[in-house]
Amino acid sequence: MKKSELIFSFLLVPLDFLMIILAGVSAYYLRFTALATEIRPAIFNLPFGEYFKILSLIAIAWLIIFALAGLYNIKGPRHLGEEIYLIILACSTGLMLIVVLIFVFRELFSSRFIVLAGWLIAIAYIAAARIIIRSVQRILLRFGIGVHKIVLVGSSSTADILIHEFSSRKNLGYEIVKRLKNFSLESEQEMSMYLKTGQADEIMQSDPNLSKAEALRLFDFADVNHLTFKYAADLLGAKVLKTEVAEIAGIPIVEVKGTPLDGWGRIIKRIFDIILSLFFIALFAPVFLFTIIMIKLTSRGPVIYKSERVYKNGVFKFYKFRSMINQYCVGEEYGSRQAQELEKKLIEGKNTKTGPVYKISDDPRLTGVGKFIRRWSVDELPQLFNILKGDMSLVGPRPHQPREVAKYERHHKKVLSIKPGLTGLAQISGRSDLSFEDEVKLDSYYIENWSLQLDLLILFRTPLAVVRKRKAE
Repeated sequence: MKKSELIFSFLLVPLDFLMIILAGVSAYYLRFTALATEIRPAIFNLPFGEYFKILSLIAIAWLIIFALAGLYNIKGPRHLGEEIYLIILACSTGLMLIVVLIFVFRELFSSRFIVLAGWLIAIAYIAAARIIIRSVQRILLRFGIGVHKIVLVGSSSTADILIHEFSSRKNLGYEIVKRLKNFSLESEQEMSMYLKTGQADEIMQSDPNLSKAEALRLFDFADVNHLTFKYAADLLGAKVLKTEVAEIAGIPIVEVKGTPLDGWGRIIKRIFDIILSLFFIALFAPVFLFTIIMIKLTSRGPVIYKSERVYKNGVFKFYKFRSMINQYCVGEEYGSRQAQELEKKLIEGKNTKTGPVYKISDDPRLTGVGKFIRRWSVDELPQLFNILKGDMSLVGPRPHQPREVAKYERHHKKVLSIKPGLTGLAQISGRSDLSFEDEVKLDSYYIENWSLQLDLLILFRTPLAVVRKRKAE
């Protein structure tokens, strides 16, 4: 999902709310125009302030109805006629809600003119706003903003139809940046070379004649390289978790959804992260202050240790409270050849994990305070600022160093498809005592089955995982 699509989808909610309010205000003042009062004098007494409060509550209720009607579903371009139909249906349902409220609470207001005029004006305003949003999106697409860059795989007539449609109808928002006749091992190497210099967002399989091995290889390639995978219907018989179907030029195009963390899921998770990270920063402010003082009093060096961690979009600065003696900190800012050599010896001699990641038992570089803050995971609290910045999420896979990620096997790279987390399913299931393969399995399950309820469950279980005894590593 392109960022511009998420932004426009998110803006629809406050925009609809504003249109409903404007429609209600317009209907109110229209009732007191000379033309309306000549036809029928206004015999009710409803001050605007009281009316506006009622209108605001109704607008919120209408937004809920709009959501239930599917007006905020993010499923790619919808036909304008279909969208206007949904607007009329949702507004009409909202009208029925007002009628019921007037029947139950007769004192609400008795002007049938305002109700009917508000309903018609709301339909007009909301439809006009949606048309304007569509027009702005089309203008941006002409400048290449929000365009999906597609690698098309296939040599069938279906591929030719899609190429023609995408090139002649720019408003669809698709651009073919590369075409492969098949996806043999040579084509895979060619595609890998292209991604080093070119940009692609999606891979679309359009050829039903691809062998099953090629189709699965293509799916795996898209998964490893974090590209959206789409295919013409009935082409893929395995490894499909969740799908969405759209129609282009009469051809059903199926998009494989690797995670629910797309569209509104991504927006909701980000809002959730911002609100809770601010809350936890305020809640743990005394702990921050106490830890800073103790680190400063007991050892020389900076309070915050910064290093690099890998996520989907590259690397980011990762914050922790410094728990080691300063000269032995290994990182971009504090590292030294001596420190790196010592760490290498410790990994070779005291590493308790197998695979690309390591865990050093009884680390001699830890300070007294460092052992304590690691034992109780206090050293990880500065990551709340990583979350606020958008580098991390509250819940997600454990963030790893570039040198660890460089040793990942192909299936391990799935955990890089979403932001790393301060806590996660793997962390609460065994903290750092799980094998790396078990961590990947749990993180993959989380990615494929994300929900806000799962995030809340993991957050509630995190304190229990911290209390569970674990040596500082």
